[in-house]
Amino acid sequence: MSPRPIRLIFSCEHGGHQVPARHAKLFFRQEALLASHRGWDPGALTLAKALARTFDAPLHASTTTRLLVDLNRSPGHAQQFSEITRDLPPAERHAIASRYYEPHRQRLEAAIAAHVAAGEQVIHIASHSFTPVLDGAVRRADVAWLYDPRRRSEFRVSRHWRRSLQMRRHDLQLRLNYPYRGRSDGLTMRFRRRFSDDSYVGIELEVNQRFAAAGGRQWQRLRGDIIAALGAALTTAAPAVP
Repeated sequence: MSPRPIRLIFSCEHGGHQVPARHAKLFFRQEALLASHRGWDPGALTLAKALARTFDAPLHASTTTRLLVDLNRSPGHAQQFSEITRDLPPAERHAIASRYYEPHRQRLEAAIAAHVAAGEQVIHIASHSFTPVLDGAVRRADVAWLYDPRRRSEFRVSRHWRRSLQMRRHDLQLRLNYPYRGRSDGLTMRFRRRFSDDSYVGIELEVNQRFAAAGGRQWQRLRGDIIAALGAALTTAAPAVP
């Protein structure tokens, strides 16, 4: 059986730290928390937009702070709501989820399902970033890819993408399934349960936030290299995916 045509879809669940006006009182004097890695993924949306523009692919993104509700956590997960919102009355939490959480997840899932139904294989890349230091521990990576090692297509695309970027940038520390495990709770896990390996590839791209913080040519160069490496990886991996 010949491989399915490939369709790229990008998402960014933690693209900003905006607080909707109706919930502003919850975040009174929480500016520092909102601006921290707890409030958003700095740089993730900038990279996601560049990826989507380069590959002429759709981008599903949110700029509402994850401290209101985390779009990358499953319903009922302990971190779906933060310490700011988890003690709100159930009806209020339900209203927040209905307005900000479910629409993003439903639109993304519907888009994936439509392409799968059309006989295509979706490669869904979720753009994230991670803080260089967490609880005193230094994260020893510059760029990383999270995937489920049990799914052959995810393994192949992640490995080829990493190899292609390493060929361009010998100065970078590149890791697979770091600083988190690809099988941990997340939006990609939800889609893996619904879609088979030959129809859905879910990869979380993680970039060290030090690059976005530094800005300038260093950050611009990294974005360009990540994008070029993905293009090369798709050319290399596509004949064998699935």
